[in-house]
Amino acid sequence: MPKTLTTLGAAALALALALPAYAQEQSQDLSAETVVATVNGKDITLGEMLVVRASLPEQYQQLGDDVLWDGILDQLVQQEVLAQDEKAVETKRVDLSLKTERRTLLAAETVSAVADAAVTDEALQAAYDAQFAGANQGQEYNASHILVETEDEAKAIIDELNGGADFAEVAKSKSTGPSGPNGGELGWFSKGMMVEPFEAAVEAMEPGTISAAPVQTQFGWHVIKLNETRAKEAPKLEEVKDQLTQQVQQEAVKTYMEEAEAGAEITRTASGEIDPSVLSKLELLED
Repeated sequence: MPKTLTTLGAAALALALALPAYAQEQSQDLSAETVVATVNGKDITLGEMLVVRASLPEQYQQLGDDVLWDGILDQLVQQEVLAQDEKAVETKRVDLSLKTERRTLLAAETVSAVADAAVTDEALQAAYDAQFAGANQGQEYNASHILVETEDEAKAIIDELNGGADFAEVAKSKSTGPSGPNGGELGWFSKGMMVEPFEAAVEAMEPGTISAAPVQTQFGWHVIKLNETRAKEAPKLEEVKDQLTQQVQQEAVKTYMEEAEAGAEITRTASGEIDPSVLSKLELLED
């Protein structure tokens, strides 16, 4: 939203917040063409209010419609009054801004239409199958650990365990980690969920074994027991539907854009023909 409009909008919204909530009359025949105000014979419509509502900054989006109504309507009335003023000249900047905004909005309509049409049950299933079905999702590990402050303490615990001590009981009595009271159990985890030295040690172990040497991390020294491993299951389609929807839409828009651009007759200014620094010469808009 242009800075001048934002300033006017903020003032109008501030005024609206100081007034009682507007009690809008309900009607069954409201439309985007419904006239909500007139300035010197020029109509302002409900559709224009809806466009402003949709483009408000995020902090205003959270406000209720009953609060926003007066602020938006005041903003549009103020803008129309100023737009009709003799000082309101349709300069080159205004003309080019309108052309650019129209192009942007029309392009967005195309993107939206292509993205919406791309999301079908078949497309989502195909994307799911390509990414998850039959693919190796990696391993999951179930491990326990005993965390102590020094390497010597950890080595002594390894000797104790190798001598037949029960891992869970030793964890309960000696581990400083939050899992200690639970026998050191960490439950199931997969790659990326543990700090790197711990993860690397677990990946190198066989189920049912205890780490041959203490493993140091930023938390201290660990004695690890790998209880078991299993193949990581693929998520259900519903669990990744939002992710797949985004992927399908992005790919559809990308493909459509490439095909549309390839089919269009396009000429471009050759590289170096115009000095890029001209982009900083905003005074050209004032000609």
